[in-house]
Amino acid sequence: MASRVDDQETLEALNQGYLRAAEKSDVAWYALHLADDYRATNPDGSFVDKAGFLARIGRPHTLTGFRAPEVRIQRVGDTALIHASFEDTRPDGSHGRGRYTDIWQRRDGRWLCVSAHFVRC
Repeated sequence: MASRVDDQETLEALNQGYLRAAEKSDVAWYALHLADDYRATNPDGSFVDKAGFLARIGRPHTLTGFRAPEVRIQRVGDTALIHASFEDTRPDGSHGRGRYTDIWQRRDGRWLCVSAHFVRC
C-alpha cells in the first residue's frame, strides 16, 4: 500500500500531467487517467462525460504556458480533491486565469480522475 507521502507525490505529478496534457491537447493522456464514469463542468458551464471531454480537449487551441501557481491537495481516504488556480497565455500575450477542482479516486491501486470543475475569472 502506498504511503501518504507517495500518494501526495503521485497526485502532484498527476496534476502537472493534467496541465501538460491540456496544453498539448493530449487525448491519450486523459484517456488513460480519467475514469470511465468521469464528468466535468467546462468553463462555459456545459456538463460533459468522458467522451465529451476527450472531444473538447482534442480540439487544437492557441493558449500556451499553462501553469497552476496555487495548488492545494485535500485527501479524504481514497479520494483526493485538487483545488488550484490556473493561468495561461493567449496569442496576443495577455493572460487568462481561473480556478479548477479535480476529484481523484484510488481505484484498484491507481488514481483516476472522476470529476472536474473549471471556471475562468
